[in-house]
Amino acid sequence: MTTALILLNIAVFLFEQAMPEPLLDTFALWPLMRSPAVATPPFHVWQLLTYSALHANFTHIAFNMFGVYIFGRDVEGVIGPARLLALYIASVVAGGAVQILVLLLSPPLAYPTIGASAGVFGLLVSFAILFPRRRLVLLFPPIPMPAWLFATGYAALELLLGVSGGAPGVAHFAHLGGMLGALACLLAWSRHERRVS
Repeated sequence: MTTALILLNIAVFLFEQAMPEPLLDTFALWPLMRSPAVATPPFHVWQLLTYSALHANFTHIAFNMFGVYIFGRDVEGVIGPARLLALYIASVVAGGAVQILVLLLSPPLAYPTIGASAGVFGLLVSFAILFPRRRLVLLFPPIPMPAWLFATGYAALELLLGVSGGAPGVAHFAHLGGMLGALACLLAWSRHERRVS
């Protein structure tokens, strides 16, 4: 399933290069409250899922698919392909929903949210829960740390940047929403398994 998600994203990205505007207009996640100064496409409910398959450029998709590959393989090895897909979708939808809610409290925007980052952050937090002591290394600077600290630090940084507006143009709250979606899945499955046993 990890490989299938990567191939799907790559296929959509290649298709997007051929006809970017129609895909963005229809499938990117557009705000509910639109800027009065700029005519923007409307929000549709399917955009809560489809935005994740669109990417701004090669670097954007490369980093996201690297994250899916790094975290998805091991998570899939524990929870299986069906649950990995469910977790990824829940992360993406939760990320989109949180982003939409945050945008309702912000000044109207004229641009959409795109990218698989909410799904990647869902996989990251799942990896940290399933393999808390596994060592991960930051890219810049290359500092090794346990997975639980890596994920916690990333969540704190995303919250800080989202609240402060320190890195505009990045959907920090979608990333946090992706983590919440994955946590909800893992919690629900854990409770179900405790009831069954």
